[in-house]
Amino acid sequence: MLFATAIVLVAIGILALYAMSSGGDSDGSYLKKQLVWIFIGLILMVALAIFNYSSLKNYIVIIYGVNILFLITVFIKGRVALGAQRWIQVGSFSFQPSELSKILIILTLGAYLAEKKGDLSDWRDVLRAIAYMIPPILLIVLQPDLGTALVLVAITIGMLMVAGITPKQILILALVAYLMIGFVIKLDLLQDYQMERLVVFFNPSVDPLGSGYNLRQSMIAIGSGGIVGKGLFLNTQSRLNFLPAAVRHTDFIFAVIGEELGFIGSVLVIIVFFLIMSRVIQIAVSSRNHFGVLVATGIGSMWIFQVLVNIGMTIGIMPVTGIPLPFISYGGSAMLVNMASVGLLLSIYRRRWS
Repeated sequence: MLFATAIVLVAIGILALYAMSSGGDSDGSYLKKQLVWIFIGLILMVALAIFNYSSLKNYIVIIYGVNILFLITVFIKGRVALGAQRWIQVGSFSFQPSELSKILIILTLGAYLAEKKGDLSDWRDVLRAIAYMIPPILLIVLQPDLGTALVLVAITIGMLMVAGITPKQILILALVAYLMIGFVIKLDLLQDYQMERLVVFFNPSVDPLGSGYNLRQSMIAIGSGGIVGKGLFLNTQSRLNFLPAAVRHTDFIFAVIGEELGFIGSVLVIIVFFLIMSRVIQIAVSSRNHFGVLVATGIGSMWIFQVLVNIGMTIGIMPVTGIPLPFISYGGSAMLVNMASVGLLLSIYRRRWS
């Protein structure tokens, strides 16, 4: 079920990219590169499924160090695009260390929390886990990549809850987080475009030709799809460049799906995500290994948050952030991370009794 649903989502992404390239929307380079990343991702997935994930606990310090090293390298040799320095160029391809950071953080934080055996009643253990997450999150925020930083926060919250954090600790941390958000907004620490996105979220009509343009065109695209959609390769919002080329194959690819396949097609995509998430939960519950439970939880938290935020922002119920739709959005780094996550989940399931 896990493998099948992942492949279905990948196929939907390929279909959406092909639809954009077949109508003169692009030269097809996105589709060709994505197919290469999918092929590499499948090899990685199979390798990790065969590999004993538990042995990764022996290399946690190295994995954490590699993660921080990659994030620092971005500031030294990173490529700037769309106003952010997030990519490292390797030949004709580029990869995004902040995407890789997601799976590396899940492994390293999972190894630390697994040692607590489901008991985080001691505040020192909770604070160590949070301190452990601060360096990668800060490095990602400085790129700036607030969307990925929020994904890491969601991963941390999900893993802490399963690791045994108490309700009292949750309430205190929630209050601290609320005060910190207010502090950030009060001192105007957000980038200008980030504040504009928040303003547009609360009032979509405030700047329809500026900061609110992408959201407005996305909602028009999804709404124009109606019940059954306009049909494959008939996505006029994309082909006529109302939905900007810079975002329609990544953050707003769900708008293309909604326009072509309509409400029914969109719901079917959400159902597939529901099926894959239900399988992740079953794998986490069935594992007898604390490390396996926490890794599965981290992956599930990552996917749930990304799906809710990505689909939510295309229909105007969540602020616009640069968070891709798992398995569907264009992006080699994200595809490799998602495929690697499937491989780890399969490895956990194969060794659920150990």
